[in-house]
Amino acid sequence: MQLDTRIASGVSPRNIGLTLGAVALLTLAAKTQVPFWPVPMTLQSLAVLVLAVVMGPRLALAAILTYMAAGAAGLPVFAGTPAMGIGLAYMAGPTGGFLVGFVLATIVTGVLGQGRGMIGRALAMIAGTALIYAAGLAWLANFVPSSDLLAVGLMPFVPGDIVKIALGVMLVEGVNRLRSTRG
Repeated sequence: MQLDTRIASGVSPRNIGLTLGAVALLTLAAKTQVPFWPVPMTLQSLAVLVLAVVMGPRLALAAILTYMAAGAAGLPVFAGTPAMGIGLAYMAGPTGGFLVGFVLATIVTGVLGQGRGMIGRALAMIAGTALIYAAGLAWLANFVPSSDLLAVGLMPFVPGDIVKIALGVMLVEGVNRLRSTRG
C-alpha cells in the first residue's frame, strides 16, 4: 500500500506537464542543427544533460523514457531524416546506442548534478556525456569497422560536446538564479 501511495504521489498534473514539456524540448533540440566544426551538432545531448540536472533524475528519466516511447511508436521526435527510418527501425540503427546512452546519462547526470556547484554540475555532465559515448560506440561497433569507430563515432563530436557542456552549465546556473529570485 505504501508503494502505491509513493507512485501515485509522483503523478501530478504538474509533473505530467513538466514531462511533456521536456519531451517537446528534447524533440526540438533533436531537430535543431547548429553549423559547427568538424560536423554540425544537434542540441539533443545538451537538452538531456540540462533536463537531468534541472528536473532531477526521476522526473528527467520519466521525460526521456516518454520521449523514447514516442520515438518507438513512430512519432518523428528523433534527429535525422525520414530516410534514416522511424520508430523501432531508427532505434535499431547505428545511432540506437546513443539513445540508450541518453537514458543512462539522464540517471547519472541527474543524481550527480543535484545540489552541486558549477564544477560539480560540469563533472556530472561530463560523466553523462561519457555514458552516451560508451553506449553509443558499443552499439555503433555493430555497423562500423573497429578501426574506424573512434574516427566516426567519437572524435568529430567531442568539440561540440565540450561547447554543449559549457553551455549546459551556464543554462543551469541561469535557471538556478531565476529560481532563487522567485522565492
